[in-house]
Amino acid sequence: MEATGTDEVEKIKSKFMSAWHNMKYSWVLKTKTYFSRNSPVFLLGKCYHFKTEGEYRALHSFGSNFDKINTEISGNVEEFRKDFISRIWLTYREEFPQIKGSALTTDCGWGCTLRTGQMLLAQGLMLHFLGRAWVWPEALDMDSSDSESWTSNTMRKLTASFEASLTAERDPKILPRPQRGPARRSWDVTEIRNEVYHRKIISWFGDSPLAAFGLHQLIEYGKKSGKIAGDWYGPAVVAHILRKAVEEARDPELQGVTVYVAQDCTVYSSDVIDRQCSFMDSGKAGTKAVIILVPVRLGGERTNTDYLEFVKGILSLEYCVGIIGGKPKQSYYFAGFQDDSLIYMDPHYCQSFVDVSIKDFPLESFHCPSPKKMSFKKMDPSCTIGFYCRTVQDFEKASEEITKMLKSSSKEKYPLFTFVKGHSRDYDFASSPLHEENDLFSEDEKKRLKRFSTEEFVLL
Repeated sequence: MEATGTDEVEKIKSKFMSAWHNMKYSWVLKTKTYFSRNSPVFLLGKCYHFKTEGEYRALHSFGSNFDKINTEISGNVEEFRKDFISRIWLTYREEFPQIKGSALTTDCGWGCTLRTGQMLLAQGLMLHFLGRAWVWPEALDMDSSDSESWTSNTMRKLTASFEASLTAERDPKILPRPQRGPARRSWDVTEIRNEVYHRKIISWFGDSPLAAFGLHQLIEYGKKSGKIAGDWYGPAVVAHILRKAVEEARDPELQGVTVYVAQDCTVYSSDVIDRQCSFMDSGKAGTKAVIILVPVRLGGERTNTDYLEFVKGILSLEYCVGIIGGKPKQSYYFAGFQDDSLIYMDPHYCQSFVDVSIKDFPLESFHCPSPKKMSFKKMDPSCTIGFYCRTVQDFEKASEEITKMLKSSSKEKYPLFTFVKGHSRDYDFASSPLHEENDLFSEDEKKRLKRFSTEEFVLL
């Protein structure tokens, strides 16, 4: 009985924390983000120009604010909006199935880095299945009503949570959001095929124990490195958890993708190619696409501004899948930049659980309507950079291009990270097998993960 009472108290605490985060971050979502019209905007390797007379124009995501933009740049603005909104946005959720070994039904307050890691992996899978040119056909239907209803919904949640705590209701009753928008136009065969993959990718990140890359599974893999639900995770630890999640995924569609995590800021080319050329579970030989994750530090206590040009160069590459980073105490998913500001998606807005197993589950909450910007100087030095390479040839080309970029941008004696020919074992590093029967992490990996765990983000 006592344990049950404790669980109820924890649930009430979680509801209030979720409501508080929504109060805080819903205002951020409504805040206009200003972009210069005289500088290019880069988003995951794509470049957009908003140049016209004058200096600044508010590029808020909501349609009415774009009506006044001159026609000469409106096309490019809308292309940017469609591209940004089409990226998969994964945020705090509440009221999802209880996490094994805990009473938690929300990740609000501690799961932000896991969410930014999910966003990076989702972008890699989008490149793999949909290609960089794909945009969600309904992206521009995300209009001002989304922001308005989110904010009002936050107030309803806060009130409902308070009433539930007084009346001991298990689930507060919240009035549903009104349905909106015209009926969807008919799609061609290619659009239908792309929409199937769009939904499938999102379903892999669903907040249920069976989802391959859902929070429940990531926490299970995190336990192997000493983490439990409710702990804070650093970007390097998340990189290794994502690798294990992809490695252990059993969906046949995912057998053509693998993840490689750099060791001590070094990418060993032969190890990457071995992963790409490994046999698939079906027994057929084939080349796998690879998502390369490189945990780095961009300075000591603070980010070294000398690395700014390198970070901008990385985000300008078409095969970049973003950066798991943030500022001290908060994790963000960095996807682009303009001048000396980074463009990001924020995982801190707490949304309600969506059952992705049902047919035609709602997609709106998985797409962010509002781009946000942050000065590079505020960036936390600890981050993980991601790349996607479809073939061995793509990897070889990428390694050459990034190596040149590393050399040209490095003012120090040593670059931020390196590509080295050969295997890690050739340099006296323990080579961990692709599959281990009894333990998901090798002893060498466990030591690295414990070291990385001191670099975590903390959100209070």
